Amino acid sequence: MAVCVAVIAKENYPLYIRSVPTENELKFHYMVHTSLDVVDEKISAMGKTLVDQRELYLGLLYGYVTNSKVKFVMVVDSSNTALRDNEIRSMFRKLHNSYTDVMCNPFYNPGDHIQSRAFDNMVTSMMMQVC
Repeated sequence: MAVCVAVIAKENYPLYIRSVPTENELKFHYMVHTSLDVVDEKISAMGKTLVDQRELYLGLLYGYVTNSKVKFVMVVDSSNTALRDNEIRSMFRKLHNSYTDVMCNPFYNPGDHIQSRAFDNMVTSMMMQVC
């Protein structure tokens, strides 16, 4: 189960951050922001090879980078070791599809914070689901 989901813009500022246990919210924000350097480093290293790997495992968190360099970072619960790669991929696929729906909204200005109720509901359901 994901405990924190973040959408980070190409310029490394947060478009959306949501965490389930609100008492650890600052800790999760810190984890997401400190992981951005590692994500950028791994993406630049992979750019030199022919591998198209956009999903990254970084310990307690996973990263996913879109073609437009928007980053999705998901912090997972450390007690849940049963998460498999295909479950993480399906979570990122749902997140990416929902992000695409937000971007297709004619009233959304790209680069603004995401305030879509549908996006928030999808993230909340993804975080509450028991894997």
